[in-house]
Amino acid sequence: FDLQGLGAKKIASLHSELGVSSIADLQRACESGEASKLAGFGEKTVANLLEAIQSRAQYAESFRADQAAPAVEDILEYLRGHPDTSRAEAAGIFRRGKETVHDLDFLVATKKPEALMEAFVKPPWVESVIASGPTKTSVRLKNGVQCDLRAVSNAEFPFALAYFTGSKEHNIQMRSRALKHGWTLNEYRFAPTGPDSPEPPDDIHDESQLHRALGLEFIEPELREGSGEIEAAEAGTLPKLIETENLRGTFHNHTTASDGHATLRQMAEAAMELGLEYLGIADHSKASFQANGLDEARLRAQLEEIRELNREFAPDFRLFAGSEVDILKDGSLDFPDDLLAELDYAVASVHSVFNLPEAEMTERILRAVANPHITMLGHPTGRLLLKRESYAVNIPAIIEACAANGTIIELNASPWRLDLDWRWWRMASAKGVKCSINPDAHSIDGLQDLWHGIRAARKGWLTRADVLNTLPLDKVWSALQAKRAAAGVSGPV
Repeated sequence: FDLQGLGAKKIASLHSELGVSSIADLQRACESGEASKLAGFGEKTVANLLEAIQSRAQYAESFRADQAAPAVEDILEYLRGHPDTSRAEAAGIFRRGKETVHDLDFLVATKKPEALMEAFVKPPWVESVIASGPTKTSVRLKNGVQCDLRAVSNAEFPFALAYFTGSKEHNIQMRSRALKHGWTLNEYRFAPTGPDSPEPPDDIHDESQLHRALGLEFIEPELREGSGEIEAAEAGTLPKLIETENLRGTFHNHTTASDGHATLRQMAEAAMELGLEYLGIADHSKASFQANGLDEARLRAQLEEIRELNREFAPDFRLFAGSEVDILKDGSLDFPDDLLAELDYAVASVHSVFNLPEAEMTERILRAVANPHITMLGHPTGRLLLKRESYAVNIPAIIEACAANGTIIELNASPWRLDLDWRWWRMASAKGVKCSINPDAHSIDGLQDLWHGIRAARKGWLTRADVLNTLPLDKVWSALQAKRAAAGVSGPV
């Protein structure tokens, strides 16, 4: 069972004592009270298991974006390679950059829709055909994701792509705007609302032309949530969203010193191969014993190893010596200030006691981010997508405190986290809080998760100027030390 709070020992006990061999069996044992009679299963444990079972059912039809991304890439390559395809794109939630998806939408422009419908059901990744028609086919992939393909004409394609990208709220506002021009707007075309209405333009070949016809700047797909993007597009104030190539380095990465799977040198060389100028190391602190967290002596030994490597890598690349320091239950930190002062930077994160009341959890984090040696707050809500909900915390209060203290907030780019959530970044940016897009990489491959972070940052309306790690190597050091400087405390020599 892949349930939060259910380890191998408890699974064995459930199986041997109650014959539990499935999630359904477990739910019955918990609801009947039988599970609570077993050693190690109190009322609280049983309640938590029932909550985990409910969450599992709730998320059964959902998938993280990284689980869907390979399928999107394969299917687009397949569709674009078909001789009868003129254009093909992904649409829907995935195109808008949401963190989870429940299905995938694809659109093709073609003169032979039946040929595309027939081809769509044939690849080896298709598990079953849900429905098939002359212009729409739905299949279920072997990984469980439902995929829908729609075929339209080349002239209809920009309208269909805009419509099926969504969101519903965005589309409603777009249709309302079209009506003010005297046109209807649907997934196929503009049309006059009546005989006296002006004729709509007939030369719409892409979405930017569609938007321009409505007096709007082009609205990037990630922004289309009906949350002010149309007003900004009309006013010409849409942000120029951050791009992957804007990143010059990144922070919050782990090595074999704690629970990572690559050495310092291996992580550094992988970062250089990606074209990065710097990499921030932040192995776990000692309270994260389950992650082989470093004590003071091991951390100082790592600092010396980083200095030696930096002498070798200079001047084109640098490792920044840091730590992911546990925020303890009372808000104190796992390392004393004199050790934190030796670090280039520090990430403070909650890794335990997730069940505090909101006020207590908020105060815990507020105390940590006020420390002048804490450069950034790591994965602020503690969520694991489709597995563990965020702990109760007052995010606006955290944002205010980070703004007041000059603390950077991490956008943890792990596809399991994508935390801080994109919905909060406009508020954070407006308050002047900087973002650091960090992969929380535990391996060389984990550095690739920066791509997921960029998608989330774009969805949060973030620009290059909002993100710390778009700064080049010769400027990022002063940004890392700005909080200490403002507080009048010293950092590493």
